[in-house]
Amino acid sequence: MRVDEVFMGDPGDIAAARRAAAEWVGRMNVGGALMDGRVADDVQLVVSELVTNAVKHAGGPCGLELRAVDGTVEITVWDTSALGVTVRDPDPLRVGQHGLEIVRKLCHDFVVAVTPSGKRITARMAVRPSAV
Repeated sequence: MRVDEVFMGDPGDIAAARRAAAEWVGRMNVGGALMDGRVADDVQLVVSELVTNAVKHAGGPCGLELRAVDGTVEITVWDTSALGVTVRDPDPLRVGQHGLEIVRKLCHDFVVAVTPSGKRITARMAVRPSAV
């Protein structure tokens, strides 16, 4: 099961991407692949953080791909900027710029790939079955 969305890079796209993730998780749960509620929330948070970075820093269209693969949720966000990303070390005194820090904490895999048209960031997290 997967979802592919393309956005124009507007601030409202962040909420739209989060809604798309929530709907996808809901369809997963209806389809029998129940996810722990915390994983469902974490998927939405990771989507929100990655799309926020694309909207704020890439300045153009971006896209979201969600896939369930072998007990893992794969979240990919692409944008049209070839500039890399900066993952900062944790700093509780820093205001803001904690998005990728959060993503890396929640996900067991985080890969940035520069492409001819920009970059793709893929984060993977394990799906823990619901106790229901």
